[in-house]
Amino acid sequence: MMNKFILRALVLFIPILSACVPEYTTISLRRELGVKMADSSATDETIYLFYNLKKLSEKKIIFGHHESSSYGLGWNGDPGRSDVKDVIGEFPGLYGWDLTFISPEINLNSMKDPARKLTKEAYGRGGVNIYCWHQNNPVTGLNFYDTTRAVDKILPGGDAFLKYLATLDKVAEYFKSLVDSSGKPIPVIFRPYHEFDGSWFWWGKNFCSKDEFIALWRETVTYLRDKKGVRNIIYAFSPDRNFHTKETYLERYPGDEYVDILGVDIYWDFTPDGEGLESIKNKLKIISDVAKEKNKIAAFTETGLEGLPHPEWWTKRLLPVIEGDSINLAFVMLWRNATQSHHFAPYRGSISSEDFLDFGNKDKILFEDQLPKLYTQKVTDETFKQINEQKEIRILRIIGSRPLSF
Repeated sequence: MMNKFILRALVLFIPILSACVPEYTTISLRRELGVKMADSSATDETIYLFYNLKKLSEKKIIFGHHESSSYGLGWNGDPGRSDVKDVIGEFPGLYGWDLTFISPEINLNSMKDPARKLTKEAYGRGGVNIYCWHQNNPVTGLNFYDTTRAVDKILPGGDAFLKYLATLDKVAEYFKSLVDSSGKPIPVIFRPYHEFDGSWFWWGKNFCSKDEFIALWRETVTYLRDKKGVRNIIYAFSPDRNFHTKETYLERYPGDEYVDILGVDIYWDFTPDGEGLESIKNKLKIISDVAKEKNKIAAFTETGLEGLPHPEWWTKRLLPVIEGDSINLAFVMLWRNATQSHHFAPYRGSISSEDFLDFGNKDKILFEDQLPKLYTQKVTDETFKQINEQKEIRILRIIGSRPLSF
């Protein structure tokens, strides 16, 4: 009789114990790595990615390119291709994607979505994925450049609040659909409401108050994290270039418990009419300093020069602003290659291709094949040694492939 009682108790207890193991493992891992994230119940793979991006940023920076494996100059949908890879022989280490297609009515299962497939492929190779959200105006249904006031309408109590929650349901469904071959969630960086200090999107500074923007950000994170249980997101905060001090950078900051990455988008300052390289460097130092203070990650979340008319843009413009001991960025992401006039990364035969090779050979710059195991092992000093050895081998291979000149 006693044996039957014990057996029945074990049958009931073992599933409960098994259900607790992932949470216990997550807590243990967070304590071991000293990680505090916006999502305190993030998956182990997401925790490892956060820790490793932060650790890598001490000495390295991952090169990223928006929609790099989806299309490029003169091609669309070619498997295993990227303009970056065409030039340097490697995929970028970071891939940018966009949730612009998300709407309450969409059927994600029937939708043709190359980004979902390519996200999984990038993760399988060890790369990192980051999603922005050029969300259509939720009040008018027009595109993201329609600046009809909307933020106050999608907050609790607003006319479009329930509609907005229905949209977030689809965002949650999409992120939960990003799983590997074993069914484990794929960690992604989510960067909503970027460039909010400008006034070209409906969530921009002129179309909502500081308190409304902060409330929108918090509502978004809280709903995905706490209501929908999405556990594979690292949250990135990224204003545009319109700050010169820590205080102005943090003017619309929603709080440490809602943000993991402190980023910035800068395009204008690389143009002749912009503030120039020193100003860019100062802004990157500000976000690096704030990230250290808050135990967060700093990143150059979007940048580039449209059309790349400068043949030495990589080593003479971009490299000088991201190197230096006072600037610690996990990654730099260039915008997409759409057309001859609207592209931000080199392509085969472009005037900056040779300079991009030199840029890619720098010790600081990492591409996908040089990345350590970001999702399962922590980066250590030994990891940096191995990365440097891989870089040396790659440089020798590139030098050996170049024609001799006499």
